[in-house]
Amino acid sequence: MAKYIKKWVEEQAELTKPDKVWWMDGSEKEARELINIGITKEMIGDNHTFSGLNAKFFPNSYHHPSHPTDVARTEHLTFVCHPKKEDAGPNNNWMDPDEAKAKLRPLYDGCMKGRTLYVIPYIMGHPDSPYAKPCIQITDSVYVAVSMRIMTRVGPEAMKKIGDSKDFVKGLHSVGDLSPERRWIMHFPQENLVMSIGSGYGGNALLGKKCFSLRIGSCIGKREGWLAEHMIIVGVQAPDGDVKYFLGAFPSACGKTNLALLDPVLKGYKVWTLGDDIAWLNVGPDGRLYAINPEAGFFGVAPGTSEATNPVMIKTLKNDKFYPTLFTNTAVDTDNNAPWWEGLTEARPKNLIDWQKKPYDPASGKTAAHPNSRFTVSIYNCPTLSPEFDNPKGVPISGIIFGGRRKTNIPLVVETKDWEHGVFLASIMGSETTTAALHQVGVVRRDPMAMLPFCGYNMGDYFAHWLSFAKKLKHPPKIFMVNWFRKDSEGRFIWPGFRDNSRVIKWMIDRIDGKAKGRETMLGVSPQKGELDLSGLDISDAGMEELFSIDRESWKAETAEIEKFYQQFGGRVPKALFKQLDSLKDKISKLP
Repeated sequence: MAKYIKKWVEEQAELTKPDKVWWMDGSEKEARELINIGITKEMIGDNHTFSGLNAKFFPNSYHHPSHPTDVARTEHLTFVCHPKKEDAGPNNNWMDPDEAKAKLRPLYDGCMKGRTLYVIPYIMGHPDSPYAKPCIQITDSVYVAVSMRIMTRVGPEAMKKIGDSKDFVKGLHSVGDLSPERRWIMHFPQENLVMSIGSGYGGNALLGKKCFSLRIGSCIGKREGWLAEHMIIVGVQAPDGDVKYFLGAFPSACGKTNLALLDPVLKGYKVWTLGDDIAWLNVGPDGRLYAINPEAGFFGVAPGTSEATNPVMIKTLKNDKFYPTLFTNTAVDTDNNAPWWEGLTEARPKNLIDWQKKPYDPASGKTAAHPNSRFTVSIYNCPTLSPEFDNPKGVPISGIIFGGRRKTNIPLVVETKDWEHGVFLASIMGSETTTAALHQVGVVRRDPMAMLPFCGYNMGDYFAHWLSFAKKLKHPPKIFMVNWFRKDSEGRFIWPGFRDNSRVIKWMIDRIDGKAKGRETMLGVSPQKGELDLSGLDISDAGMEELFSIDRESWKAETAEIEKFYQQFGGRVPKALFKQLDSLKDKISKLP
């Protein structure tokens, strides 16, 4: 066994004092053993960690209830611990590394007494990929152990890849006593280390996900010259068989997963799925941008997922190719022992237990499934999985799509002028809030590249890192901005969205191939009349004009907000982006 791995694990075991240490091998036999432990032994409150579901509806599936106080990522308890606060930036909570460890160590001391310490050797990315990273996570949660096997590549390959090197990402996790007062998710980028305690929820406990893939990954990428991004990866196949690969970054509630598993409405087109959440981007030997999905599964939001909205995901959840599939905090239809959530079916089952395993009362006004209830399923169960998914080199990217939810201002689609202009528009992207939290419905929340909660360092430095790729890329992909959510004067969506978004992607492909001329606008190139395939759609000429309209006064207010947003990053936003902003202001001043 590699000496540095062994030494580190022994040190953590000495601190946490488990009854038993279990080194995972990633086998299916082991997965069945772990599931059985969750069904018969490990408890979360009054419930077992897992309970079996009816294979007739969802094969090889299990229900998992989490603690009522532990149902989502806890951003306010998530810290990035750079030695200098300004390096973390205003986009992160910061704590001095020594202070953070002094706070954590007493919580970890003896936290695994009476429990099993699971050692999870795993690889983010294909084992043969030069872009993959080997990792070790420690946990005392059998749910985490099973989930990490679904979401990553667990097994001896990780140990071999590490060998006698000290260069591996470390994750120490314990559910602790699940108290929110003793819950912390701490990142130490200089040590490639994540320490998480007090939560069993996926985003806080599956440390290969947002914690490593994005927060630590973005810091490693900055040091090594690559990008860790909150992006989907898809291949779009045209009727002639040609496949072009796209990245897509969207804040929450913008249809990201639906786009990753899109069933195009246009005849002859097909979308191949490579990832719905994370992309690692490297410049290949040929000067093109290549992407890999470091994960191996989907950790998706259940409510709203249905045959109507995302039939490919439903097929994925019903596939039993890879074992097992987990449903967390969904309701359960007790007549059929099947998971259920709002939006799955039009009619609600008569007899439900809610996400807390209590009889559901429709008169309560509450949802039966938690709004953030999740499914965890292997990507290998996806019927549209790209044949290139396991290509160690990744896939070459032809286009990058950035989008947000805006009822005005942002056109349906625009192609940016060049790499710098694309980085500028991506840096100012955002979405209007859709809930009544703090009574601020419709307020624009900036979320550059959909990375604001996940970038592990100062966002101003992150923009500079993006800009640096202009010199590295011999053949940069085209960058597009989209907005599926424009509304008319009566508050109705103008564009149908969902499957019809494939019409916009077709225009992007035509632009990449030089088949669409487009027309110059203040923000870039948009489709000329007749270039978007609108066959079968009932959208008036006035509606199409509204989808691309640009209002002078609204954009004057927009640029003022952008300038204020940039200023919070302590002078670290590159001058090139301020020049882009000045250029935009000049164009706005010349609008009629």
